[in-house]
Amino acid sequence: MSTRDAQKIADDQGQDLVLVQANGNPPVAKIMDWGKAKFESQKRQKEQRKNQKIVQVKEVRMSPVIDSGDFETRKKAAIKFLEKGNKVKLNLRFRGRMITHQDIGREVLERMAEELDDIAKVEQRAKMDGRQMFLVLAPRKAK
Repeated sequence: MSTRDAQKIADDQGQDLVLVQANGNPPVAKIMDWGKAKFESQKRQKEQRKNQKIVQVKEVRMSPVIDSGDFETRKKAAIKFLEKGNKVKLNLRFRGRMITHQDIGREVLERMAEELDDIAKVEQRAKMDGRQMFLVLAPRKAK
């Protein structure tokens, strides 16, 4: 049908002629109330934004020479963050000559990841960044 005929039919019905697929051969148009369609589209988008969950990355700082009591405290903090659905970045800072013993730091991070294995999965393995080593944990999906 020609564009003029379609526009005339739309005007007679008090509606709008909306181009649905401009790249089609021939182009596809639809007779509808454009204001109502636009409103419903905005309403759907608003609903989708409301239902979105923003995942934050929480940081837990440690040292390579961490004591068992401090380790447990940091572990509890990480568990709390993971249960809320946030990711956890375990950050291990090397100070002074500790940097020569990166293997000890890696063991501390791996031990934490192993103890949190039931509620978290390792998203990024232990990696050096300057004088810091970090590991990222993401919460496991609840079944």
